[in-house]
Amino acid sequence: MISASHDELIAAAQAVVNPHRVGDRLFGNVGAALITEGGNLYRGVCIDTGSGTGFCAEHAAIAAMVTAREYRIARIVAVWRGDDGTWYVLPPCGRCREFIRQVDWGNIDTDVVLGRARSAALRELLPAHEWPDPLD
Repeated sequence: MISASHDELIAAAQAVVNPHRVGDRLFGNVGAALITEGGNLYRGVCIDTGSGTGFCAEHAAIAAMVTAREYRIARIVAVWRGDDGTWYVLPPCGRCREFIRQVDWGNIDTDVVLGRARSAALRELLPAHEWPDPLD
C-alpha cells in the first residue's frame, strides 16, 4: 500500500522547496509530500499572504491530491530548510491536522512523518477527534 519510505517522502518534499520573496512575503520555503493509499505522490509548497489568506504546504499537496480525485492519505511529511542549510521535518500545525482529518474520515490513521525514523498516526496528534457524547 505505502510505497515510499520516510527518506523517499522527505526527499520528495525537499525537491519542491524553492523560497521566493514577494515584498515581505515568502512563498515556497516549506514543502510537503504525501503518498495516497493508491500509491500516488502529491507535493505542494506553502504560500504566505497577508490577512491569513495563505496556506500551508500540506494544504497545497492535499489540494493536488483532491484535484486528482483521491482522498485517503497513507503518509505525509512537511520540511523546511533553515538559513544555515539545515533541513527540518515539521509536524503539521493544528489547522493542517484538522484539514487532513476532514478530507476523509479514514485519514485519522494517516502516518505523519516526524523524522527519518519517527512517525505517528494522525489520531495520536489529534487526540480529541471523536464526536462528543450527548449530555445527560
